[in-house]
Amino acid sequence: MERYVVSILVVNEPGVLSRISGLFSRRGYNIESLTVGRTENPEVSRITVSLTCDTSTLEQIIKQSQKLYVVLGVEELKTKDSVYRELALVKVKANEEARSLIRGVVDIFRASIVDIAPESLIVEITGDGDKIDAFIKLVEPYGIIEMTRTGLTALGRGSQGITGTKAI
Repeated sequence: MERYVVSILVVNEPGVLSRISGLFSRRGYNIESLTVGRTENPEVSRITVSLTCDTSTLEQIIKQSQKLYVVLGVEELKTKDSVYRELALVKVKANEEARSLIRGVVDIFRASIVDIAPESLIVEITGDGDKIDAFIKLVEPYGIIEMTRTGLTALGRGSQGITGTKAI
């Protein structure tokens, strides 16, 4: 079992995400991470799915996704040929003494403090999952009040995009 990232271009209309997630759930495939957003074309959305499976399951997922009429193109995004990113917002306990120490960690990770309250900071960090995990580990001793992560989003490197096999 390996981790795979699949990018799916779909028609931007109501119910599309339900169709895609239904395809996964009906067949017992577990989605680890899912992000959806409009592309440069407002009529098209990109769904990025991260999952752990074997290669034959991945092939089935790609083939079955391509059969859906709302799917314009599907592509596996391999690590070496793609850029993966995730965003996290982390609310950390931060009294006067801890603030400068936390700011040092924020600077090292090229993160940003986006909100300051009397007893806390909210930090925005982007990067691959390992970078975000490392940041969280370093600020945990101060006390994480709450946190949210977007899930993985990715694009293939180079000038080529996913070739849509269907017209909109």
